Amino acid sequence: MCGIVAYIGNRQAYPILIKGLQRLEYRGYDSAGVALIDEDLTSHVTDLNVYKCKGKVAELASFVSEKNKNGTIGIGHTRWATHGVPNDVNAHPHYSGSKNLVIIHNGIIENYGSLKEELKKRGHVFLSDTDTEVLIHLIEDIQQKENIRVGEAVRLALNQVVGAYAIVILSKDNPNELIAAKKGSPMVIGIGIDEFFIASDATPIIEYTKNVVYLEDEEIAFIERGKELKIKTIKNKVKTPYIQELELKLEALEKGGYDHFMLKEIYEQPRSIKDSMRGRLSSEKGVVNLGGIAEYEQKFLNAKRIIFIACGTSWHAALVAEYLFEDLTRIPVEVEYASEFRYRNPIIYEDDVVIAISQSGETADTLAAIELAKSKGATIIGICNVVGSSIARATHAGSYTHAGPEIGVASTKAFTAQITVLVLMALRVAFLKGTISSSRFHQLLNELEAIPEKVERVLKTNDKIKYIADVYKNSTNALYLGRGYSFPVALEGALKLKEISYIHAEGYPAAEMKHGPIALIDEEMPVFVIATKGASYEKVVSNIQEVKARKGKIIAIVTEGDTQVKEMADYTIEIPETDEILVPLVSVVPLQLLSYHIAVMRGCNVDQPRNLAKSVTVE
Repeated sequence: MCGIVAYIGNRQAYPILIKGLQRLEYRGYDSAGVALIDEDLTSHVTDLNVYKCKGKVAELASFVSEKNKNGTIGIGHTRWATHGVPNDVNAHPHYSGSKNLVIIHNGIIENYGSLKEELKKRGHVFLSDTDTEVLIHLIEDIQQKENIRVGEAVRLALNQVVGAYAIVILSKDNPNELIAAKKGSPMVIGIGIDEFFIASDATPIIEYTKNVVYLEDEEIAFIERGKELKIKTIKNKVKTPYIQELELKLEALEKGGYDHFMLKEIYEQPRSIKDSMRGRLSSEKGVVNLGGIAEYEQKFLNAKRIIFIACGTSWHAALVAEYLFEDLTRIPVEVEYASEFRYRNPIIYEDDVVIAISQSGETADTLAAIELAKSKGATIIGICNVVGSSIARATHAGSYTHAGPEIGVASTKAFTAQITVLVLMALRVAFLKGTISSSRFHQLLNELEAIPEKVERVLKTNDKIKYIADVYKNSTNALYLGRGYSFPVALEGALKLKEISYIHAEGYPAAEMKHGPIALIDEEMPVFVIATKGASYEKVVSNIQEVKARKGKIIAIVTEGDTQVKEMADYTIEIPETDEILVPLVSVVPLQLLSYHIAVMRGCNVDQPRNLAKSVTVE
């Protein structure tokens, strides 16, 4: 979850590092730090300067402002705490015992405790509570004991390590080399002209080069000034770097005049939904085509079961997909939390299709679940947003969502982009299986093409949504209710509110309210209900009446022109009439805006909520 960045070349490293950390801060913002080598060729003095502090990158920049920032090689880190509380000492980079080596690390070293005890017996003294400091001490211990180069010591040390890591190491004795390695945590290397950039993802790199190499698990990169990139495995096998070209655009990483990335990304949804359909859907021709899964379509047709694995917002998208696939393709579906799936000895058959969903394509639990399912012979399909990500490389096939970079920690446009791709996938399989009539198929194609314009119309209700947010900004609890396709939207709405405003919120199937949650209803409790026209409309109306009878406050998402719910609700937000299976794409938008405005009014940092990070790359 931490963000790492490094540079070696002819430019001053610090400006590149600090800008890179600002771009990566969505990955963690408990503390930050940099290490720079200042080599004075005249006096032959080499200084290894480490600056780090608790807090955000802006606080690091202020802390470093008057210090020596010279150097054309350096590493930087922004932390999401795992081992050790956020403070100056636990912040990265971490020194080795001699202070000749420094390291930055994303991941968790699971066996750090036993390694630490063994190193203590050899006289090592540790300053922090982190697993990372243990690793750099181990590397130096091996280097000194075996009298070998740092790179070889890194390779030998990593053979003793259990866990996940993306690391970059800087050596005072060799100011012309960076050593990087990864397993289970993302790492990309940018290749410029006589310079290299290393980062957790491409966002700090795109400004300087589009040529990148994605490290694979258990690979080590040896990056020397003026030389070509060298890669070998921890088993000492030499690998040839595979250079790819980034599709990312720099302007997509800026706020573009919006106050927050989250608001920008909410407003980008008409475009991101359209981009997720582009080239894949033509209502005029009556065609849905997902090239990424074309050669695996027969696996879908033969599948006895589809299993979705995901976490967080992606899990909610998977719940929508359960309704979609069972409704349209008549294939049984199971939806699993990836974090639970791998630990409960699941039953997986070779004719199962497992669909993994992740915005970042780096979610550690989802990656582990993929490997488990692959080991059982299942076909693995990926849906993610980041080209070249670990999940994209680990799956047999898949589809990118093309939502563009999502910087706000609370996922918004990723959710609607994922559902868009899932609708396309379900329609394609249903068409091939013959489980959908021609008229229904063409109707849904037309409906789907109209979704971006409908989302645009919902965004125009922002002023009313902001007014409602002001009414309920001081609530301490909230309920979200929905039925059928709208139940996952209720879960997603509750998640958005709790993660960015810190108001406790729960989502429920509306009919389950009277099996417990109705006990919470009083005149202070806001209840957000998705009450659009559809098969369950009358049932939802009955649930609203149950809330009103207990003096609860109803805020309802309704279909344009609805009068029945409007008479009962305290506030209504109208959305365009939409086919029931596509309602989640439209109804979630006002809930995103409500959460955003409530959080802003409460003085919360909506882009960087406390305790959270964007990409969960540790278990």
